[in-house]
Amino acid sequence: MLNKKSIDDIQVKGKRVLVRCDFNVPLQDGKITDEVRLVAALPTIQKLLAEGGRVILCSHLGKPKGPDPKFSLAPVAQRLSELLGQKVIFAADDTVVGPNARKAAEELKDGEAMLLENTRFRPEETKNGEAFSKDLASLADVFVDDAFGTAHRAHCSNVGVTQYVDTCAVGYLMQKEIDFLGNAVENPERPFVAILGGSKVSSKISVIRNLLDKVDTLIIGGGMAYTFMKAKGQEVGKSLLEADYLDYAAEMMQKAEEKGVRLLIPVDTVVAKEFANEAPSRVAEGDIQPDEMGLDIGPKTCRLFAEALADAKTVVWNGPMGVFEMPNFAAGTIAVAKTLAGLSAVTIIGGGDSAAAVNQLGFGEKMTHISTGGGASLEFLEGKELPGVAAADDK
Repeated sequence: MLNKKSIDDIQVKGKRVLVRCDFNVPLQDGKITDEVRLVAALPTIQKLLAEGGRVILCSHLGKPKGPDPKFSLAPVAQRLSELLGQKVIFAADDTVVGPNARKAAEELKDGEAMLLENTRFRPEETKNGEAFSKDLASLADVFVDDAFGTAHRAHCSNVGVTQYVDTCAVGYLMQKEIDFLGNAVENPERPFVAILGGSKVSSKISVIRNLLDKVDTLIIGGGMAYTFMKAKGQEVGKSLLEADYLDYAAEMMQKAEEKGVRLLIPVDTVVAKEFANEAPSRVAEGDIQPDEMGLDIGPKTCRLFAEALADAKTVVWNGPMGVFEMPNFAAGTIAVAKTLAGLSAVTIIGGGDSAAAVNQLGFGEKMTHISTGGGASLEFLEGKELPGVAAADDK
């Protein structure tokens, strides 16, 4: 079990606390169009402010190649001020840690907050360069990482900085991710079922391999299922297929059998002749015609998966069952979400598209935990050590 120092274990009164948040929010004409990430960061920020910390927030936004006003965090500072009910001072420096930031940090009083400019305005951020890591550290007595979405990357603002600050803890969001994802994989209540979807087998290879050592049942849907179906000798028509991974898929099915793990793939498919919501579709059992492609799992498969989940005690789901962005091919993803919503199990949604699907379909409240990091949660499920988690102090 990962036992990291959290913000409940540290004293922050009168100290300058640098907090790495995930404020990578969508902006349109300078307005934030989805503030889920801002709201998710509030408990950690409020706790540090209430205890008299002098809070210095930092985050990246988008992928600017150096300073670019389009990617400024100014709108975030404004919205955070409203959400917190107190002013969040914005330090507008193209160098991130410049004269404005230093002055504001020096003048901060207990229980006040400020926000630095986009950390990616410094090109060395993503290279974990020493100079920028030291700049960030020079502002702070304590460092708190609450950005799980970037935990799988070693950058200045989540890993480099920890080398120059004595006390490094994780915030509530990070703590929750470690508790749920870490526990699910290392010490799940059984039966433990993993559901993997999404388009590519290649991006989930290590995840499948790692999970086959841990789960009781592995359910495979989405675009990646066609590679498994083909490996079983089925024709998949124009469906998404990674021919390079047919041997791998066969090997995984063999491995599941040897380990006594149930590995389920679709038994019927919703197919169409073109990749379009309005395309006429039908349900195919067995072979898919050469001019057709699979775009969702069929009704029998929905029932098969629901039965396999009925007695589960821990479920991890990563990746949709079909092209859920098209309403006519969202039924499989909706069916799985509905099934999970009705379980009395620990249900963990692994970020990315599955999180978007669950939230859009209105089942978010019914899940135990929805991860805030797609790539990071996948690497967690692969059993990898995440640099952003590893860099925090152990208890």
